[in-house]
Amino acid sequence: MTTDYAVRAEAIRKRYGDKHALDGFDLAVRTGTVHGLLGPNGAGKTTAVRALATLLTLDGGRATVAGVDVSRDPCTVRSLIGLTGQYAAVDEILTGRQNLEMFGRLFHLGGRRAALRAGELLERFDLVEAGDKGVSGYSGGMRRRLDLAASMILAPRVLFLDEPTTGLDPRGRGEVWDAVRALVAGGTTVLLTTQYLDEADKLASHITVMDRGRAIADDTPAALKNTVGGDLIEVVVYEASELAAVAEVIARVAGSVPGTDTEARRVHAPVSDRVTALTEVARELRDRGIAVEDIGLRRPSLDDVFLRLTGHRTQPATAPAPRKTEVAA
Repeated sequence: MTTDYAVRAEAIRKRYGDKHALDGFDLAVRTGTVHGLLGPNGAGKTTAVRALATLLTLDGGRATVAGVDVSRDPCTVRSLIGLTGQYAAVDEILTGRQNLEMFGRLFHLGGRRAALRAGELLERFDLVEAGDKGVSGYSGGMRRRLDLAASMILAPRVLFLDEPTTGLDPRGRGEVWDAVRALVAGGTTVLLTTQYLDEADKLASHITVMDRGRAIADDTPAALKNTVGGDLIEVVVYEASELAAVAEVIARVAGSVPGTDTEARRVHAPVSDRVTALTEVARELRDRGIAVEDIGLRRPSLDDVFLRLTGHRTQPATAPAPRKTEVAA
């Protein structure tokens, strides 16, 4: 098994009764990178991570982590990996330093080595000032950084992050992103599952999209977005009853069948001449008396890729408070 890849999965399978959580799933994670694993709820992301981390027994296929077979030698695999789940596993009663020292002792480092390692990790994750304070007073981002630090006690070669920023505010997410980048700069390979497509876009150099236990796409973020096309014109209406009329206008101008997101009240389509398309759509909407909440041009996002591959978005779009927009030619 080549050392170019820190994680390999070849047609792995996991079944629960008559349900195939993993149904011939393939994965190749290059050493020293962040690899994003995306998919709708129930796609098999967490099952894949748990199987690769030796927490589940595979029903078929073969997987290796750091060149070690997860089925034949799970004990060695566990010594080479770290795992951070969706929720922080630290003890709120203890201080940050005490938490890390406790994890160090659980990993049989001994008191002195555990204390030294705790100090190193507090500095690495920018938690020195908060290190001797109770975790109950930490922000969400600080707790997740402490959780990441705990998973790094033994400096794992591969770190599995299963939706590490779930429930965090933008500042907390940014803090975790910075910590992940620092880990990779230090040589750790990260397999990241996330429901936030902007997170995968910012962190991952390669992305695998899962659905129904299989990989349905695998490439760089840029290459995946290129499959959708070039610039997109996008119109958001106030009333869902206007969607059909807007779609008719965009279809005529763009020369293609537009996509419609009823929940977000959004119509969009790829265009070749971006300025002309925007001008013509805006003029015709004005002439028809259709007031829109927003109109503009943008590049395709991973959300567009996800929608094209799976037929729906990862989560409901959160629209800003409506603002009246006058459509001008």
